[in-house]
Amino acid sequence: MPISSFYGMQTSLRGLMAQQRMLDTTGHNIANASTAGYSRQEALLSASLAQQIQVSGAGNMTGAHLGSGVDVQGFRRVRDSFLDAQYRAQNTNLSEFKARAEGLDSAELSLNEPSDTGINAQLSKFWQAWSDVAKAPDDQAAKQALVQQAGALTDSIHSVRSQVVAAQDAAIGQYNQIAGNGGDVSKIATELAGLNKTIQSFVSNGDSPNDLMDRRDLLIDQLSHYGQVSVEQLQGGSTNVSFVDGSTGTTYPIVTDKTADWAGAPAGGWSPGGQMGGLLAIGKPGGTLDGYLNSLDSFSDSLMSTVNNAYGGAFFTAGPAASGASIAVSDPIQAAPGSITSGTGATGSNELALAVSQLRGNPAVDGAYKAFVAKVGGDLNEAQRMQSNAQVLTDSVEDRRQSVAGVSMDEEMSNLVRFQRAYQASARAMSTMDEMLDVLINRTGKVGL
Repeated sequence: MPISSFYGMQTSLRGLMAQQRMLDTTGHNIANASTAGYSRQEALLSASLAQQIQVSGAGNMTGAHLGSGVDVQGFRRVRDSFLDAQYRAQNTNLSEFKARAEGLDSAELSLNEPSDTGINAQLSKFWQAWSDVAKAPDDQAAKQALVQQAGALTDSIHSVRSQVVAAQDAAIGQYNQIAGNGGDVSKIATELAGLNKTIQSFVSNGDSPNDLMDRRDLLIDQLSHYGQVSVEQLQGGSTNVSFVDGSTGTTYPIVTDKTADWAGAPAGGWSPGGQMGGLLAIGKPGGTLDGYLNSLDSFSDSLMSTVNNAYGGAFFTAGPAASGASIAVSDPIQAAPGSITSGTGATGSNELALAVSQLRGNPAVDGAYKAFVAKVGGDLNEAQRMQSNAQVLTDSVEDRRQSVAGVSMDEEMSNLVRFQRAYQASARAMSTMDEMLDVLINRTGKVGL
């Protein structure tokens, strides 16, 4: 087949356009270097179809192929699905321990221990107030001070209890905001279904919507923050996404192909892991905070029964159940502090007040409360330790993932120079071809040239 005189121009033009596309892709990478979830992209080049020609050699005509330049086959995003799966698993663990640590930190702060205003300090002042009454059994001021200190102690207990209840309610409220119908997961499910539909339509036409796929992967990363996720790639570019129960392995669909399936968390108990799992672990009935409330109520009951037994009467009574006030100073004593009986003998006897004051350090009261504080502190330290370990693992996997999919400014700047030089070379080849054609077309046949 004869070769056109403009064949070289077309070859140079292909090279020029290919390098332009490479420069465009590099510019896109640089522009999105700080975009969350962005995967760097690269243009895929291949040699264009060669021109078959005939050449003569040794008197014979033989076939040959003359290269015709380069073609851009497409643009691919650089991503490793294995690292994505690893990151999401570690992100789920990190989010679970972080949610637990934050909830337990609220409970630990409510104790305000050690301090001069916490329950332990108020308990110590309460025993001292009984000791003051024992020293002056008929002193009305000492009895008044005892009632006021007893009220301060019960108020401290009620305050701690109400703050633990508030932390429990906050955890469940946050869980419902994430997992409930119309919550965060539902919104992500709706967006994922729309992305699946759009991506599938592009893929069916032979396109590769890289930026839309990045957005979809970013949403799946967000879901891994809420719970353990399972992703199934489908033919045509769509995906199925589900939450996985870590205890039973049961899957709960979020998105099936182009349909958003999430209508709220399952009614029964489940262990989704992630932030939802951490919030459930501390906030659900029978969870960690519920255990703290039971321990605090048990301490209150022990304080009430121990003091009343030593006093020989109802110094403390159970508070209204509806208010959560598990202990209170009895109404008659609050109304008339002078009615406190310090002893059973004659005026000035103090054996009852002395018996109560000697309860200081009692294992059933002081010991129980100290054990409770130690339990809260130990749980918080363990959750924070696990969070720190999970953070290290998550950061390690994310660094590996970014080394593959992230944009390196040094690499992109190097690519800019490389593609610029290639573009200039293609332009120079085209200029050379143009000069040759100018001689052929405009100067051939002129005498003296």
